[in-house]
Amino acid sequence: MYVAVDFWRHPVVSTVALLAIGAGSIALLLLLIIRWQVHAFVAMMLVSFLVAFATGMPIGDIIGTLIAGMGGTLGSVAILVALGSMLGRMIEVSGGAATLANRFTQLLGPTRVPIALTAAALVLAVPVFFDVGFIILVPIVYGFCKAAGVNPVQFGLPVAGIMLAAHVVVPPHPGIVGGAAIVKADIGWITLIGLAICIPLAALSQYVSGWLNRKGYPMLPATAEQFAAFGTAKDSAAPSESNHRAPGVGTIMALILVPLAFIMAGTTGATLLPQGDGLRAVLAFLGSPIFALMVAVGLAMLLLGRSQGWNRERTNAIMESALPPAATVILVTGAGGVFAKVLTASGIGAALSQSLTATSLPLILLAFVISLALRAAQGSATVAIITTCGLLADAMAGGGYSPLQVALLTVAIGFGSLGLSHVNDSGFWIVTRYLGLSVGDGLRTWTVLTTLLGLAGFALTALIWALVA
Repeated sequence: MYVAVDFWRHPVVSTVALLAIGAGSIALLLLLIIRWQVHAFVAMMLVSFLVAFATGMPIGDIIGTLIAGMGGTLGSVAILVALGSMLGRMIEVSGGAATLANRFTQLLGPTRVPIALTAAALVLAVPVFFDVGFIILVPIVYGFCKAAGVNPVQFGLPVAGIMLAAHVVVPPHPGIVGGAAIVKADIGWITLIGLAICIPLAALSQYVSGWLNRKGYPMLPATAEQFAAFGTAKDSAAPSESNHRAPGVGTIMALILVPLAFIMAGTTGATLLPQGDGLRAVLAFLGSPIFALMVAVGLAMLLLGRSQGWNRERTNAIMESALPPAATVILVTGAGGVFAKVLTASGIGAALSQSLTATSLPLILLAFVISLALRAAQGSATVAIITTCGLLADAMAGGGYSPLQVALLTVAIGFGSLGLSHVNDSGFWIVTRYLGLSVGDGLRTWTVLTTLLGLAGFALTALIWALVA
């Protein structure tokens, strides 16, 4: 790391000045995104330039630093997000979500429909982004709610809660993958920890949602009209685009569990086998998230394409349709990597690391609080995760932490980005719009639920941290 100097006068930038520039950069980023509605990609790139100038980075190094930040982050993130998007899109179009929900309901019985839907939502949330997955499940939620004669918020709230929890801590979702790339955290450990914690969180989401729903919430008129009309159209509850039967539950579960099994095998091998062991190298290759998702996408092309009667052209078109939305996510994640690189290269990360060390506060608590504050301020969980990882990268790298501890710190950052979802979060509007909640009722239900899930997720992460420290 170079010493931050002004390229006109060359004075050394003090720790206090670096921290002030770092705080100012975060404030400016939030203003650009929230107040002036600047796209997150443009905002982060602009602030990255300004931080580089303000800290006196040599002008000849600025562009190279920005490119290194983008390339270093997207080296793995772009591939994972693209493959994950393709897999989720094929599951979506084939009608696999309905298959999962219906099968879970059959297994648990009609009296446990909310629990069945929440369990199915957790499984579906692994390969499918939160907003897409929730919208996919809305027709299923509506159908079961109409049959039970209850408001959609009764079944839909716990479904949305657990899907967002998985979205912020389970790869291949972009925030946690991008954050892991910045702090060099092991994706396998993050996957194991994230999934293990999300299982009890699913039960908590169900319990808290039931408590929040102890009083009724009137549906917004537009949603009430939509809900009343649901089921009258011929294909309103049919997610599959074709006349073929939706894929079986075994097929969908295989597509989700096979890559997870590969990743877990790689992580287990790296933990139990010594360096230089041939089997460890093989397991590391098979367990790399990129290879694991490639296998899953290949299986989806074969199994879903066959069951739905897709020809090669149709399969390719479905996969390609997943890429435009993914492109925006990839660019925002890459811009976050640029910002993180500038924070590190300018010395701001090291200054913050030294200051945090002096406070004697646990790093895992600071990671959660910073992420939570950024999430509340600007709305995007992805931006909150990546920005926090950039701020704490030096502290994590210089703290002598094990791969498991680095993964736990990253998961804590992810759970920080789960809480306090409110009106500046697009997910808030998706959930309240489809469940018919007013803004006030959304704050009393969805915001409370996400915050409690975030706190509980962090508490479990901190418990594991205490056991392994």
